[in-house]
Amino acid sequence: MTVKPTVSLTDHGYAFAKSLVERGKFASVSAVMQYGLRLVEREEEAHQAHIETIRADLDRRAREPSLPADEFDAGIDAMLNGKRDSWLGRGGG
Repeated sequence: MTVKPTVSLTDHGYAFAKSLVERGKFASVSAVMQYGLRLVEREEEAHQAHIETIRADLDRRAREPSLPADEFDAGIDAMLNGKRDSWLGRGGG
């Protein structure tokens, strides 16, 4: 089924679409609009898939055990001390 809505374009948008038709890239301004809508739809689908991936990752991370804050801080301190020692030529990491 085809629907024929009224669509408003800026002068610039219409001129651009018309130039694409005149160069033979599209059969009509309507075809340009349909193509643009398909691009927006694909972009929206990709965005939704990205959001779903992030949500799934956050859910997975929420189910995993985490380090208590003091253990995390101790690990960071050890890492930084090891880096400091290696910068000062004392061995370490």
